[in-house]
Amino acid sequence: MRFLIADSFTDSLARLTAEEQKSVKMTAFDLQTVGADSPGLSFHKLDSARDKHFWSVRASSDIRIIVHRTDDSLLLCYVDHHDKAYEWAGRRKLETHPTTGAAQLVEIRETIREIVVPVYKNEELPTAGKRKLFANIDDQILLGYGVPPEWLVDVREADEDSLFAIAGKLPVEAAEALLELATGGMPEVVPVAGICANPFEHPDAKRRFRLLASSEELERALEYPWEKWSIFLHPAQQKLVEKKHDGPVRVSGSAGTGKTIVALHRTVHLARTNPEARVLLVTFSVTLANSLKTMLRRLIDHEPRLGERIDVYSLDELGQRLFKMHGGVGLSLVDAEHIENLISNAAKEVAGHRFGDNFLQSEWEQVVDAWQIHSWEGYRDVARLGRRTRLTEAQRAILWSIFEKVRADLKASNLMTLAGMYTGLADIMKELKNTPYDFAVIDEAQDIGIPELRFFVAMGRDRPDALFFTGDIGQRIFQQPFSWKMLGVDLRGRSYTLRINYRTSRQIRQQADRLLDPEIRDADGIVDIRKGAISVFGGPPPVIRGCADIAEERKVIVEWLARLRAEGVRPQEIGIFVRSRDEIERATTVAETAGLSAVCLDDVTAGADNAVTLATMHLAKGLEFRAVIVMACDDDVLPFAQRIKNVGDIGDLKEIYDSERTLLYVACTRAREYLIVTGVKPLSEFVGDMGGEIQK
Repeated sequence: MRFLIADSFTDSLARLTAEEQKSVKMTAFDLQTVGADSPGLSFHKLDSARDKHFWSVRASSDIRIIVHRTDDSLLLCYVDHHDKAYEWAGRRKLETHPTTGAAQLVEIRETIREIVVPVYKNEELPTAGKRKLFANIDDQILLGYGVPPEWLVDVREADEDSLFAIAGKLPVEAAEALLELATGGMPEVVPVAGICANPFEHPDAKRRFRLLASSEELERALEYPWEKWSIFLHPAQQKLVEKKHDGPVRVSGSAGTGKTIVALHRTVHLARTNPEARVLLVTFSVTLANSLKTMLRRLIDHEPRLGERIDVYSLDELGQRLFKMHGGVGLSLVDAEHIENLISNAAKEVAGHRFGDNFLQSEWEQVVDAWQIHSWEGYRDVARLGRRTRLTEAQRAILWSIFEKVRADLKASNLMTLAGMYTGLADIMKELKNTPYDFAVIDEAQDIGIPELRFFVAMGRDRPDALFFTGDIGQRIFQQPFSWKMLGVDLRGRSYTLRINYRTSRQIRQQADRLLDPEIRDADGIVDIRKGAISVFGGPPPVIRGCADIAEERKVIVEWLARLRAEGVRPQEIGIFVRSRDEIERATTVAETAGLSAVCLDDVTAGADNAVTLATMHLAKGLEFRAVIVMACDDDVLPFAQRIKNVGDIGDLKEIYDSERTLLYVACTRAREYLIVTGVKPLSEFVGDMGGEIQK
């Protein structure tokens, strides 16, 4: 007998208490191992259900598992307290869609007396008045998108007010297609399954149902019920994971569209389909690397040998490890403060120049060191991409006399910069007979710099599928833009955008998106169009609150937290983000006043059960929480005053403002359902840019 699990089961399991989950898991294992006919299992046929294959299984005195039971299969569908479980089963049926051939759990239309329009505001559908959005679309087209036949009438009646309510009743592929149509897109139609095909093998069905071949697979599915990505992948994501490419690839998308999940699954796919290959998964920070390691263990814990050929590192951790392995001895990395001193001292020895220390520092970082320029001729002729202050040849000559001294001082002290290390690694990779990795998957690639990209190009050696980048240009907070094509990474025809957001509610995404331009163009002219993104679920609008002082801000957040706790939000599902470590104490006081334990995130410390997570906005990348507090967004905190004060090139001011705006975007989009943004008046101008009503 086939044993399957539905995503509706993992969702409902996550809402139970730890003790309730334990009893459910034990019952599920019994169902799989001893079979549905075991006399020790308490089955009850649901005679009142429209689907006569629905049964309930007793997991405890009040917890019931809803299963779909046939002669050749048993599907775990849902779990809840007795009455709620029976109510869920009474409103649904499992059927094979007559057009697509995909298995669907369909909400029965006759049980819905009224489509309730949500009270949530700020929906952004390009419609006029109460126009019926799908009135002119042929039935066969709607059926081809997976709309159940009994819901065609309601779909045709949908307007801008009722669309999201109706979409919430439909199978996810139908809901996504309607949302994309309503926002001007053209959904991709998944090929129709054959007449005799297994309905659970259809690509749409694989998003919500998974065949579990062993108790180990069931254990993995039940151990991490929130991490549905480890079981269910969207067809668009699956296609990118499995597609073969003859050159480098970049997958982009706004926050919450699953780029990191695609990177993780791509890594595992490459290892599985290339039995002798070594695969690298690398990301920008130690915090994210540790998170990816945890995800990887969850994904392949039943395939330990696969993990032996996959390495996960942060970028600088990888670089330093490889540099030491390949003879990089006798050289030490120089820290930023030492470089600043070298530049300042060298500048004092050059009389008559009028360049400030901040300009010299940024010119060194973004031009001389980034491009690893070793000669006057190289500096004279370099295209200073991203640098807005124009320099005459005479000015460049003065500047080079300063930078030449800095380079000489570094060499005399056996010191090197990170850029120098990666450039050296690139040279080493070119000389090796075999590079250390056959495939590299690079997450958060928008923050990769020139030397790091040179290193990956040298390691990839133009092999098919060798380089796979994921990232969001709109979330770039560390690097100035530069041409990837100039360095040998031509992405034309191999650049893809994910548009379906599974992590962040429509309301949060729509307000956060106002912080960024709807179209972002990289240095090679590739355009990332952000306005086509679709969130598949709704929630309450973000709360934006300007406060008279820090005490009032603390009171507002504590009251907000109390309401969330009453709704069942757990401490570990809450993240608090601030602009810099200067505001961490302010956030800690909020948590303490609310009676919550807090863990301050850094490169070593991870989050903890029963504790909220505190972190700076820079460390927010890659994280997600059910509820997020972005606080201390005062006008003199965001943008960070020190960055503005230290601007070296007046033309860099826009870049600094853009990156500070992006930091706020990153922090806000860590939220799944609940978001509050606070600060002491006057609030940061960026908060005003988010739109919405600033509450008093």
